Amino acid sequence: MITSKQRAFLRSLANEIDTILMVGKSGVGPDVVKQADDALTAREILKGKVLETSPVPVRDTAERIAAETGSQVVQVIGSKFVLYRRNEKEPKITLPKAAKKEYDMT
Repeated sequence: MITSKQRAFLRSLANEIDTILMVGKSGVGPDVVKQADDALTAREILKGKVLETSPVPVRDTAERIAAETGSQVVQVIGSKFVLYRRNEKEPKITLPKAAKKEYDMT
């Protein structure tokens, strides 16, 4: 699970990347999932767009692709979404460290 600080970092990276995944009238099929999986393996971060002809809402599309690829939804804005999945073999993105919570035991 990514923290809000890490999510903000990933959103800033996503601003600069191109939209490489388009979901149209056929919805989320095996070919879309395969394309997303391949892109996440190569890049770790993916920006997608759901076209107006799609029968599935943007949030549902992003969550379904994330579930089938083992990734996380970073952001959904308008018709676009951003997914992230760490590549364990060859990581390309270094996320900020999660802050440790300190508890007062008094």
